Amino acid sequence: MRNRIFIKLVAAFAIVIAAATITLDISIRRAWETSLRKEIERNLRQKTVMFAHRVNTDHSYALADVVSQEGQASGARAIVIDAQGKVLADSEASADAAENQAHQPEFVDALKGEVGSATRSTSSVAVPIQYVAAPVAGGAVRLAYPLSDVEAAIALVHRTLLWGTLVAFAVAVVMSAIVAQVTGRRLQRIVEFARRIATGDLTARVTGTSDDEIGQVAAALDKTARQLEENFAALETSQRQLETMLNSMQDAVIAIDADDLVQWANQRMNKLVPQRTRLNAPVVETVRDPDFLRAVRGASETRKVYAARAASILPGRTFDVTAAPMPGGGAVAVLRDLTETERVEKTRRDFIANVSHELRTPLTSIQGYTETLLDSAPENNHVRDFLEIIRKNATRMSRLTEDLLTLARVESGEQRFALQSVMPGELLQEAVQSFQEVARSNNIELEVEDHAAVAVSADAEAIHQVFSNLVDNALKYAASGGRIVLGARPSARGVEFYVRDFGPGIPSEHLPRLFERFYRVDKARSRESGGTGLGLAIAKHIVLAHSGAIRAESELNHGSTFLFTLPLTPIPEKRP
Repeated sequence: MRNRIFIKLVAAFAIVIAAATITLDISIRRAWETSLRKEIERNLRQKTVMFAHRVNTDHSYALADVVSQEGQASGARAIVIDAQGKVLADSEASADAAENQAHQPEFVDALKGEVGSATRSTSSVAVPIQYVAAPVAGGAVRLAYPLSDVEAAIALVHRTLLWGTLVAFAVAVVMSAIVAQVTGRRLQRIVEFARRIATGDLTARVTGTSDDEIGQVAAALDKTARQLEENFAALETSQRQLETMLNSMQDAVIAIDADDLVQWANQRMNKLVPQRTRLNAPVVETVRDPDFLRAVRGASETRKVYAARAASILPGRTFDVTAAPMPGGGAVAVLRDLTETERVEKTRRDFIANVSHELRTPLTSIQGYTETLLDSAPENNHVRDFLEIIRKNATRMSRLTEDLLTLARVESGEQRFALQSVMPGELLQEAVQSFQEVARSNNIELEVEDHAAVAVSADAEAIHQVFSNLVDNALKYAASGGRIVLGARPSARGVEFYVRDFGPGIPSEHLPRLFERFYRVDKARSRESGGTGLGLAIAKHIVLAHSGAIRAESELNHGSTFLFTLPLTPIPEKRP
């Protein structure tokens, strides 16, 4: 890492130095060179003008002497030509051997009466020469100044820049090495910190007190590691608490991922299956019950809670399975052992059925003997009143035992229903005909509002018993409404039947418990009317046995509506 940082730093310094050198060479050197050339040209112009003035005015010396003196004084080569370009005098050569100068650009300007200048190199001298010519009477004069000093100065500047670049580069290399060494050590500590965090060592920390960017990064990583350690510790504590809680449960819990592999199981689950659960193994190796597997896969695929009843996990035992989807995919299933509950429930149903059956004979005898005594008892006698009370309570107990027997048979599945295709209108008309006279005697109008035009799958006698319980219940509590409406309408689950009254209504807190055994909203009124408190419970279990659902809606002072749904008659498949 240090080598890479070193190379990057050296490259950065080299680029900066090269850019600075090129900038100095292009801008400063060339500007300085241009300024120097202009200064030399300006001085040479002044000397040339003074040389021309002396040639025009100084007649005390010969022309050759004047030219020689001016050449020595200006440090340049001085010549004088006539109007045709013939050299009249030259400070450094013989005038007779000189060639005609009329074609030179500076003399062209001078012969026109202007001061002319030009820079060029000759074939004999490689150094460029600055020429300046000025007009005089009958010709022109010229000074030629070699620019060798300028070239030497420019070369010196180049060498100085080169040496400066080399020195700067050497300093840059040293500085790069030092900075790379320091930075590399600091970054190496951060890399080592990251490696320890990656291996799970959350106690790793980065040491450093610098306030620069690397120091800020180190401080941020240090803070992140500290928070991560705290969060991980809290997560481990929460996980241990969750595992302790799940292991203490009496229900078996198993978690399955999206690939149907076992991820976790509590101790109850391990004790439940003979072969124990194997983590990361297919769940079918642990539990082979098809209902259980269907519930788990359904919850995992549809992301909804599934419930099922599993009877083949262990011989002779029944489990209630509730599978719920997990956020990361898969599902968690809870298995509750219902064997003892079902045994107790069956014992309870058998007890109720047996007691009710045994009570039928003595109750019938009590009713018969009581009615016989009533026939022979004198009028306006206290004995007759007592006998009437006995008869009434015996009749009520008889109804109660019959209802208990009916409810026990429906709950246990002992009563079989002969499902047939029935039109809803027939069920409604049969219910109205059965209660028409009773309703008329109570000044209540019984009517059918609407009916669905599709057939339902139902046992007509059982559904008639449902309507009997609902209409009888409405007659008891809807006397003030004056009207009871029956109807049926299509719904998403089949056909929805309803019985609506316009009585005082039922408070909302009672609605969830209306279909419980012996639950009464108005207990005194129910006993006076001879109710057993089992009618709605019987209706509920009959509807559930038809794969339907039942519910109640009510609003105070606006009546009540009892609704239940029945499935449609399945359409037979056509055989080819």
